[in-house]
Amino acid sequence: MLYLRIAAFAVVGPGTVMVWVPWCLMGHCHVRWPSSGIAGFAGMLLMLCGLLALAWCVLDFAWRGKGTPAPIDPPKHLVKSGLYRFTRNPMYVGVLMTLCGEALLWPSWTLVLYTAAIGAVFHLFIRAYEEPTLRRLFGEEYERYCAEVGRWLPRRPQSAPTPPPQ
Repeated sequence: MLYLRIAAFAVVGPGTVMVWVPWCLMGHCHVRWPSSGIAGFAGMLLMLCGLLALAWCVLDFAWRGKGTPAPIDPPKHLVKSGLYRFTRNPMYVGVLMTLCGEALLWPSWTLVLYTAAIGAVFHLFIRAYEEPTLRRLFGEEYERYCAEVGRWLPRRPQSAPTPPPQ
């Protein structure tokens, strides 16, 4: 049953943001040839990395968190492993990577602007809903996690303080 809920989330959430809306924005009635050369390769690589990151995170939510990424069916445990060791929002990063790849593969300023808008919406949603909810649900554990792991980008590891000379 959990895997059915995850599949439903993947189709409705990321599927809409990464496939349906860009397809509509690009004018699905017109066939567009993908870019070739470096831009095409970079676009495909970004899309592949973004999709793999998203899949990894969704599986971590199921196996480790015992839930789905959907706000209506959240995990029961705070997920801090896998890609969550490096950034608190790797799923959103994966979606944005995929959208950037699409914008490179099928050059479109509309897709670039859409990607920027989605990034802004993600950031507002995280700050206004997700972070307060996670603080309420997981308390001190989440506070420690926030202190150790960056919201969007990995943080440099903290080095141990150097003992004073004797």
